[in-house]
Amino acid sequence: MDRRLMAETRLARFAFIATVSLSLLGGLFIIGQAFFLSRIINNVFLGGATRTDVGDLFVALLIVIILRALNQSATQVTASEVAIRIKADLRERLTQHLMKLGPAFTQQERSGELTITATSGIEALDSFFREYLPALFTSLLVPLAILLVVLPLDLLTFVVLLVTAPLIPVFMVLIGMAAGALARNQYSQLGQMSAHFLDVMQGLTTLKLFNRSKPQIQIIQQITDQFRESTLSLLRVAFLSAFVLELLATISVAVVAVEIGLRLLAGGIAFEQALFLLVLAPEFYMPLRQLGAKFHSARDGAAAADRIYAILNTPLPDVSGTANVPVIQRIQFEEVSCAYADGTRPALKSVSFTIEQGEHVAFVGATGSGKTSIANLLLRFVQPDEGAITVSDGTADIDLQTLDAEQWRQQIAWVPQRSYLFNMSAADNIRLGKPDVTAEQVIAAAQAAEAHSFIQQLPQGYDTILGENATRLSGGQAQRIALARAFLRDAPIYLLDEATASLDADNETQIQRHLQAYTENRTLIVIAHRLNTILQADKIFVLDGGRIVESGTHEALIARQGAYYQLLQAYGEANYA
Repeated sequence: MDRRLMAETRLARFAFIATVSLSLLGGLFIIGQAFFLSRIINNVFLGGATRTDVGDLFVALLIVIILRALNQSATQVTASEVAIRIKADLRERLTQHLMKLGPAFTQQERSGELTITATSGIEALDSFFREYLPALFTSLLVPLAILLVVLPLDLLTFVVLLVTAPLIPVFMVLIGMAAGALARNQYSQLGQMSAHFLDVMQGLTTLKLFNRSKPQIQIIQQITDQFRESTLSLLRVAFLSAFVLELLATISVAVVAVEIGLRLLAGGIAFEQALFLLVLAPEFYMPLRQLGAKFHSARDGAAAADRIYAILNTPLPDVSGTANVPVIQRIQFEEVSCAYADGTRPALKSVSFTIEQGEHVAFVGATGSGKTSIANLLLRFVQPDEGAITVSDGTADIDLQTLDAEQWRQQIAWVPQRSYLFNMSAADNIRLGKPDVTAEQVIAAAQAAEAHSFIQQLPQGYDTILGENATRLSGGQAQRIALARAFLRDAPIYLLDEATASLDADNETQIQRHLQAYTENRTLIVIAHRLNTILQADKIFVLDGGRIVESGTHEALIARQGAYYQLLQAYGEANYA
């Protein structure tokens, strides 16, 4: 029993209690059915009773059979209710947790593996709650009820049942230990296979261009063969488990039948009592056999649960602040350090700087120098390991972590280097951050981002569905829609992370002009490799190895001929020097 999954039954407490109660009631119907059947056969076979004499017993037996069938159906309904509620809740919690973890977490994971966890992984729990859990309680309650009935009737049969019954769970656990390791391995390979398939689909154009489609087919074949082998290994253990449990149950029933038969021949037990016990014996072992048959469902569910709870137990960034966001006059980093991968991959080391309201600042540096980490810290996707980030309203410094995260993000219009456009219309993609704006405002933002002309040329204009991640658009067109989205946000802080990197020079120049107009008297933070986009910045911060090594205006940094000057030379932009 996985305690984590067992604890989830609190979400459907009444349905779960009903399932357990119906399982116990089913045991009582089994006993009643055996009682009436043995009484009828005894009266007819030894007592010479006619059909009329046993008519009432036949009616009682029929009623018990009908009630037992209805009970089994009701048990399936309540068990299904438990499974449906828990799966829905787990899927919602997992999705919300991933949303709260944010891109700092998901960018370190494989999208295909996360997708399979949220879909097939949670669906793998269906058999656990729908089949295995009811079978578990049935295997506990029904044999216990039968033992309590058998004890006063025949001590020897009680002892035989009591001794042989534990053999089935013992062998089930022994086999299950091997099945558990195989199930975890199989689920891990399923996640890897799904992640690889998604990578291949997303990179299909690249594979075609470099003529790597056929080698990739061979790799996929190897991965699927590995998954097939692991699945077959798991199934072999599952079938072995079913065979062993069936064999033990059959032998146990045979032992009960032999000891009762010998005593019946010797006159040591009455026929009706012996028949009653013989009818009950298979029913005693049946729940244990059914539990063994469904045990692999529990192992599959536990393997999926390991990954689900690993995500759910991942600590969230600190977004617990509830303070209202003030009118921002200053943003300050004070000796801020942060690292990824549980601290094993440092990103920033003791970074300090100040951004005044209305300033245009830029962060430059080589790839991996920590520029995007500053953006993640400002957006509160990650939190500092050391130091503090404060904002000031002109009278007091307020720790950024104490502010309401959603309110804070409303103050920022962010355009990342590779913006994601959803499979909806161009207009809906633009108004994503401000859904209640008018069509005229959407068009005005698109015009500012130099996107209006090409949007009009789409088949349905602004109502054209762009496809998954804007497959109908070029990279530059998609980025201009993302810029329109930011312009429409009309926020006091603009954060652009290589926002114009995929644009041609003419469009970039036009957008820079609109950007200057939109960000007048607003704070503009630019992260860039292309240095022509930051020449007019009030401050330029140069990062290297997670530290700020220089800061100043373009002219001052050029005159110093330090890291900034060397960066210009390295990027072939010496003409700006």
